[in-house]
Amino acid sequence: MKSFIVLILAGLAICQNSPLPTNIGILLFPGFQPLDVIGPLDVFNALSIQRHIHTFFISSSSSPVPFGAYTIPWFTPTGNFSSKLEGSFVPSYAFDNAPSMDVLIVPGGIGTRAPSPILDETIRFLKDVYPKLAYLMTVCTGSGIAARAGVLDGRSATTNKLAWAQTIALGPKVKWVAEARWVKDGNIWSSSGVSAGIDVAVAFVTEVYSEAAAVKVTNMLEYERHSNASDDPFAKLYGLTNENNSTNQK
Repeated sequence: MKSFIVLILAGLAICQNSPLPTNIGILLFPGFQPLDVIGPLDVFNALSIQRHIHTFFISSSSSPVPFGAYTIPWFTPTGNFSSKLEGSFVPSYAFDNAPSMDVLIVPGGIGTRAPSPILDETIRFLKDVYPKLAYLMTVCTGSGIAARAGVLDGRSATTNKLAWAQTIALGPKVKWVAEARWVKDGNIWSSSGVSAGIDVAVAFVTEVYSEAAAVKVTNMLEYERHSNASDDPFAKLYGLTNENNSTNQK
């Protein structure tokens, strides 16, 4: 009995002494959705006041990465509004000199629908780096990139509900969950569309760091979080359920 108690206490000590994620990379590609990046980034920005956090952007090169849909040559928007969204994010590192990461965040956006070979290098990078990660987090249609990399095969995941059909077609071996604001399967966290990236990041902070840390983060951001991972109002809006949305549904 005494030996059993010692083993339990040793296990608890190992868990308590396990290093928390520090290095958090965010993947960029032309046409990424800005809030998919900024939402989770600001969660970790707020967390950095409580914990040691190092965030950085990664892309295929060190060149600035545009986010505006109208900046993508292959994308033809509906209508002719002559919109012009100037601005870009500057990567901290390129794929070939990226530091080691504990967490990689993959955003969504129009750019995730890019035809081959535009995203091939990004998909290869994700496939190669995933085994080295402690956690992978996808936001919105970023799960489509992860699906194309094969890292979601056999896993449960969710995605943007407006782009549901387009995205799940990229991952026939994925167990897509429609009624979900976010999904956790092992070390992979995925969220529904755009603003849900904040919720999955807060849920991640809650589980991996602590509830107290998450409360401080949300209070600092003045954000009222979703606490139920299965409650997605946009699945209801688009008539998606776990029974009627696809043949490869969990």
